[in-house]
Amino acid sequence: MHSRWRAVVTLTLTTFLVSTVLNLGSNSALAFMPVTASLVLLLFIILIGVLFDILGVAAAAGEEAPLHAMASKRIPGAKQAIWLVRHADGVSTFCNDLVGDVVGTLSGALGVAVLLQLRGSTPRLSEALANTLMVALIAAVTVGGKAMGKSMAISKSTNILLLTGKMLYYLEKVGLKLQPWKVKSKKR
Repeated sequence: MHSRWRAVVTLTLTTFLVSTVLNLGSNSALAFMPVTASLVLLLFIILIGVLFDILGVAAAAGEEAPLHAMASKRIPGAKQAIWLVRHADGVSTFCNDLVGDVVGTLSGALGVAVLLQLRGSTPRLSEALANTLMVALIAAVTVGGKAMGKSMAISKSTNILLLTGKMLYYLEKVGLKLQPWKVKSKKR
């Protein structure tokens, strides 16, 4: 039980730090961007959330057997994909909770920043209407993207996990080691 509390505290602190850094960085960048570039940044942030949601669901839905077959053929990234499936709870927590919630909060903050930019460049918009429309747009794009991605993540989990495993494999090849990918046998 002690290790579970430590994991929760670590996750909470990591979320706080990542959210702080990303929010400061994006708000600093928005100060120098035109409104259209700010909207593109907002959509990019939402897309990151959708992609990580897809990865989290794929890890939870994934099966090891086809990945073991690929690993036996020494396909790059297969060992990393097996690790993702074996650690699906942590991968899902990281992707869906940490990244998903940070991106959701960040997209809301970016929406407010875009509204503040619009306030200075357009005739007096009704603030309540503008806020409502921005929140609705962010929510619709986020929920719609995640809904579309979830069915794909479930039906194509092996392909998604292998693609992610390959990315991790090539990052490791250039010297960025994110995780020890040695796959241990399951205890029987």
